[in-house]
Amino acid sequence: MSLRTLEHSLAITSLALLTACSSSSTETSLETQLGPPTTRQSADVDNYHGKSVQDPYRWLENQDDPEVLAWSTAQSEYTEQLLSSSASRQAIKSRLTSLWNYERYTTPTRHGEFWLLKKNDGLQDQSVLYKTTDLDEPGEVLLDPNELSADGSRSLRSYSASEHGKYLAYSISESGSDWQEWRVLELASGKPLEDRLEWTKFTSAEWTHDEAGFFYMRYPAPATDAVYEAANTGAQLCYHRLGTEQSSDRVVYERPDEPTWNFGAQVSQDGSTLVISAGEGTDTRNRILSVDLTAEEWTVSPLLMDFDAAYDFLGIDDTRMIFLTDLEAARNRIVAFIPAEDDEESWQTIVPEGRDKLESAYLVGDEIIALYLSNAQHRLHRYSMAGEDRGGILLPEIGTVSEVRGRKQDNAVFFALSSMIRPQSIYRFDLASEELSLLHAPSLDYDPSDFITKQVVYQSLDGTRCMMFIMHHRELKYDGNNPCYLYGYGGFNIALTPRFSVPDLAWAEQGGIYAQATLRGGGEFGKPWHKSGMLQSKQNVFDDFLAAAQYLLRNQLTRTDKLAIGGRSNGGLLVGACLTQAPELFGAAIPEVGVLDMLRYHRFTIGAAWIPEYGSSEDPDMFPSLLEYSPLHNIRTGIEYPPTLIMTGDHDDRVLPGHSYKFAASLQRAQAGPAPILLRVTKAAGHGSGKPIRVQIEEAADRWAFLNWSLGID
Repeated sequence: MSLRTLEHSLAITSLALLTACSSSSTETSLETQLGPPTTRQSADVDNYHGKSVQDPYRWLENQDDPEVLAWSTAQSEYTEQLLSSSASRQAIKSRLTSLWNYERYTTPTRHGEFWLLKKNDGLQDQSVLYKTTDLDEPGEVLLDPNELSADGSRSLRSYSASEHGKYLAYSISESGSDWQEWRVLELASGKPLEDRLEWTKFTSAEWTHDEAGFFYMRYPAPATDAVYEAANTGAQLCYHRLGTEQSSDRVVYERPDEPTWNFGAQVSQDGSTLVISAGEGTDTRNRILSVDLTAEEWTVSPLLMDFDAAYDFLGIDDTRMIFLTDLEAARNRIVAFIPAEDDEESWQTIVPEGRDKLESAYLVGDEIIALYLSNAQHRLHRYSMAGEDRGGILLPEIGTVSEVRGRKQDNAVFFALSSMIRPQSIYRFDLASEELSLLHAPSLDYDPSDFITKQVVYQSLDGTRCMMFIMHHRELKYDGNNPCYLYGYGGFNIALTPRFSVPDLAWAEQGGIYAQATLRGGGEFGKPWHKSGMLQSKQNVFDDFLAAAQYLLRNQLTRTDKLAIGGRSNGGLLVGACLTQAPELFGAAIPEVGVLDMLRYHRFTIGAAWIPEYGSSEDPDMFPSLLEYSPLHNIRTGIEYPPTLIMTGDHDDRVLPGHSYKFAASLQRAQAGPAPILLRVTKAAGHGSGKPIRVQIEEAADRWAFLNWSLGID
């Protein structure tokens, strides 16, 4: 039974719906009915540069308000009644559980006598941190986050060991929140210390080499009634000395005059220097400052303050500081200079810009290990510290390289490699012998040779050359009848590479095509590629995605009523924009944790940091562009929209759930056709990080069950 038919046949008889309680609102009937719960409208109107814009569902932004909680519960009950009628949901969930049940590891890092790595036995909600003195031995549990909560909602977000392996700082996140609490333990004994650091986000812990303490970034504590909604501004880079209260932590650097600045810190591998990166939101450009940690008094010294390029500190070689930068190099290069001679004439290019994008680099042993993106696929290359070419590291298959680990005192580099049809394996490359050895490979409940991945080239609407990865079962025929799930992102200089996903593999097992489009705005091809998909050029991203859909249709991979689109976060914006611009092109849509209100996104949580990428409605030059594509503001009454499943987490403090709530209410009200508009709210979940495996399986089962209905899959 299709969802369109199901919507008409299912009687909703027991939803606890709300009545309007605000004198400023326009009341609507909230009687028990077929279809989704009715949502009251308010009279909120904003004036943007002389133009009035109605915002009738603004009250849904306050996610902890009892009325909003009751509304989201009613929406969830409605969605559950529809999805629970799926004959395939339980079978999909069972297969996902089987596929997910494989042992997996992260790459190891060495600290003193100990190696640290994370491992998951298969279906553990959270991966466990292990320590060992021998990589050939399984080691012992150092920290098991599954013991921190009964439902797996607490996760180990980050960890950092001190230089000689005496201490471990680690952060815990609650219910998927970006907020982290840092704690410390003795690495050898596992004994916890009393140290607790609160109100931190998007930060690592960078230890001084005397192991007395570490640097980190924190924000002011938000009001207790606005923990998840309040704007995150006023960051401070601090130093915490072990055994002291957080209130006494030293503020190393802050900029009260620039409340949206954020700070990264990195201690050089020799321990002599703290390098501070100061950025404005998500702008890839940054400023560099340094602190001489060998001095009796720490003084912050400006180093690169022109805000003219991106600078990624790699390390110190003798007296030279080495950076990866896009200064005069759209696809990046590696440069070195002596801080006392920091004029550009004294700069030395170690690795020049090449044909492919130089995504990142690492100083390991006496070498530079460079990670390149070649047509959205990774390759590794080696250089001497003087820039001499030492050749590539031959990878066993084409795919995605991640978790590259190694230090200047090491003689090997570790990395993870995965592809669309194979989860990540862990490799060790010996720099002296040039031998590549496999440390850990997953044991799989399927045959990877049953599936194929290929990359195709297509033209966007303006003629721009784009690429797309396509993965499906080897026996599938291009007859125009295949269900297809088209996924994209296109933003923030982030590259989508051929990565492994259990849900995507399960989709291909049941006869679906998974297509992943390489879109402008991403990080696949360097600075111009990113810039051509941001600010006033954001429409290029949507055009690229729409052209990818047309390629799939034109080449008989699928047809309109079998084509679904999906994306998360900025990808949720992508789906919302394409859904409202071309609803007739798709058989279904799934925007997840999406940025869907482009006029107010910057008012909440970390949203102001995205202004360099999107622009702001407060800017009269940007307002028309934002209004033109904002998904929430381009929903048209009387249009037949395809079945749509809008997904979010009730504790998402990165992209406020109010985006999804308002979009769902508006789309439900405007829908002129029989297709359902559903809102699925995951409880005790945030933007995605730290989500228990059990919850990931449930979400994926609902996603594919929804598409099975919507696309008519037997």
